[in-house]
Amino acid sequence: MKKEEQQSIRTYRKEMEKVLKADRFEHSLGVAYTAASLAMRFGGDVNKALIAGILHDCAKCLDHDEQLKICTKHDIEVTECEMRNMKLLHAKAGAWLAANKYGVSDHEVISAIRWHTTGRPGMTKLEKIIFLADIIEPGRKGFPEMDEIRKEIFADLDHGLFVTLGYLLEYLEKSGGEIDTMTRETWKYYSGKFTA
Repeated sequence: MKKEEQQSIRTYRKEMEKVLKADRFEHSLGVAYTAASLAMRFGGDVNKALIAGILHDCAKCLDHDEQLKICTKHDIEVTECEMRNMKLLHAKAGAWLAANKYGVSDHEVISAIRWHTTGRPGMTKLEKIIFLADIIEPGRKGFPEMDEIRKEIFADLDHGLFVTLGYLLEYLEKSGGEIDTMTRETWKYYSGKFTA
């Protein structure tokens, strides 16, 4: 890793420590290190994985109205589901903040932040890595099957994504959580690759 890349990661880490609550900052570190591990395992760019992981929740420090203002002001499309759900909207607002407040110019990193909550059909390797790292970082306890999910992901990134999306949809349905249309479309896309 180049010296300037190390410096930017340190800078982003310090920025996130200032704006995020302690538990959210710990989560962001967990995502960054998990993403870096996945990038090493699957031949991705470790530096991009670290940066996207550190910054993926950079808009979580803002309330829902502030996130909505960012999207509205900058003509970022907001779905009905996102209007109701702060857990989804922060990804779009965060992608804008990463580019415009924190100075990230790498489109891949911005896109990975943008899609880390819902996924999308045909994700790039980095998008998959950040989406999955957000779910499986060591501090996460979301699914009872977490150990199996982690093993599956580290064995095969694409199949791990398919399996994880299935668990995610099942979890949201059972818990009464609202499911974004894009998450369903993402699952259908990857389902077609493994059930056809």
